[in-house]
Amino acid sequence: MNPDAHLAQHHFRATELRAEADAYRLAAGARPPHGLRTRLGWTLIEVGLRLATPRPFLAIGPSS
Repeated sequence: MNPDAHLAQHHFRATELRAEADAYRLAAGARPPHGLRTRLGWTLIEVGLRLATPRPFLAIGPSS
């Protein structure tokens, strides 16, 4: 195979990879941040677990 053919394939593939990287960067930048959503979700789970967990009642005896 001609060395120029290898070089042409290399340039073509490099161009494809750059285009994919640019598309990924654009897609990653368009995603909303998940920090607040994640913290709120875990807080709601914690509150739900606290509400669902039975608590022992305090036994109050007769006062003397």
